[in-house]
Amino acid sequence: MAGATDQAFRLIVKEFGCDLVVSEMISAKGLVYNNQNTKQLLEFKQQERPIAIQLFGHEPQVLSQAAVMVAEQYQPDMIDLNMGCPTPKIVKNGDGAALLKQPELISKIVSAVTASVQIPVTVKIRLGWDQDSINCVEIAKRIEDAGAYWIAVHARTREQFYSGQADWEQIRRVKEAVSIPVVGNGDVDSPAAAERMAAETGCDHIMVGRGVLGRPWLLKQIKHYLCTGELLPEPSLNERFETALKHLRLKIELQGENQAVREMRAHLAWYLKGVPNSSKFRAAMNQVASYEDVKSLLESFSVQLARENRI
Repeated sequence: MAGATDQAFRLIVKEFGCDLVVSEMISAKGLVYNNQNTKQLLEFKQQERPIAIQLFGHEPQVLSQAAVMVAEQYQPDMIDLNMGCPTPKIVKNGDGAALLKQPELISKIVSAVTASVQIPVTVKIRLGWDQDSINCVEIAKRIEDAGAYWIAVHARTREQFYSGQADWEQIRRVKEAVSIPVVGNGDVDSPAAAERMAAETGCDHIMVGRGVLGRPWLLKQIKHYLCTGELLPEPSLNERFETALKHLRLKIELQGENQAVREMRAHLAWYLKGVPNSSKFRAAMNQVASYEDVKSLLESFSVQLARENRI
């Protein structure tokens, strides 16, 4: 979710009832070495609370130092340690999911960070490096013993990236092995999927990642369904487009129009996903340069669909 869960996105999902948001991955080393681009990722507004700032790295002392800086200077509600990111540029340095191959180092990192700050420290992992080295239960026990507040489990291995089906049975095994709360993650893309994950794994909380890209209302639908058993309707096309434009306005307010529109192109494609005949409009989104360009393109698409009696 790096590059997606920025401040504007977090503000949007909060409006749809998200209980806890997590920042983009932030380099502990970048913080310690005073990298200004890294520091920009730490900014958040009070309405985003509760919020966890997510750090990555592999050196216990550096992560501990970065955690202290974050806790003292920005005062988030939690610090989350990323030990699940599968991308090559992260794992090649021994960070993210690469840590799953070093259980003892994980213990040292979590112990160092929990000892250095007073706020809860949480950890996100995957099942293991690959199918032949699934060690999530061992890792979870180490994380608990090192003082973590909870553990989030993405139910895939690093080698899977985001392919194949998430193995929720492994989340259940972790839940049975530890006493701290367990957060289930992976393939929660509907209210029914959220209900099944809770029932099949016994997890304490549910984390939604890619399923909410372009569909922030999914969070409201999940919460309503779990509380009432009632499925809320999908938003109308106009409601979908209004949410996308509001998202863009927030990004412009925070980043300026040029950068916001450029970064919003991927989100706009997600907002259009599944809409009939949207392929050419998704391609056109790669050319937009201003808020008015985006608004005009969405209005044009809406008119076309109305003519075709698709809305």
